[in-house]
Amino acid sequence: MIRIVLLLLVVGLFFAVRWWMALPAKPSGDKLRQWLTIGGVLLLAVLALSGRLGWLFGALGVAAAFVWRGLPILIRVAPQLQRLWLWFQTSRRDSGRSGQAGSGQGRGGKTAAMSEAEALEVLGLKVGASQADIVQAHRKLISRVHPDRGGSDYLAARINLAKRVLLKN
Repeated sequence: MIRIVLLLLVVGLFFAVRWWMALPAKPSGDKLRQWLTIGGVLLLAVLALSGRLGWLFGALGVAAAFVWRGLPILIRVAPQLQRLWLWFQTSRRDSGRSGQAGSGQGRGGKTAAMSEAEALEVLGLKVGASQADIVQAHRKLISRVHPDRGGSDYLAARINLAKRVLLKN
């Protein structure tokens, strides 16, 4: 009997994953939340009807005791944990987006708009700079701050945006 149930679970999981992969990106989060809620309610109902719900209450009691005892410690170290989390997210984003700097993709979203005056300031040029001056200033700056050479994604993106703005005008 248990083999049949496990086989049905595996087959159901297979079809659920296929269905999930076919969904468009936006509503998939809402659908996932809906299906997880339905699945959780059904699991609780099956456990309650089969008389095996007792272990869940025991586990919840143990978890509540851990939270109750660990909360003061967690509150005390929360600022350090937040700094660690921000450092982790920044380093992960920097290493993962080095090839996408300024492309408007990734977690950062679209690059902010830049005026011609800001672009001139970023490249260190004056009004009326020629196309050759813009390209030369871009090459000089990007060679210093490119992510492949240990530079910043943000600065490289700003320099690239400044070049695009000036060459477009």
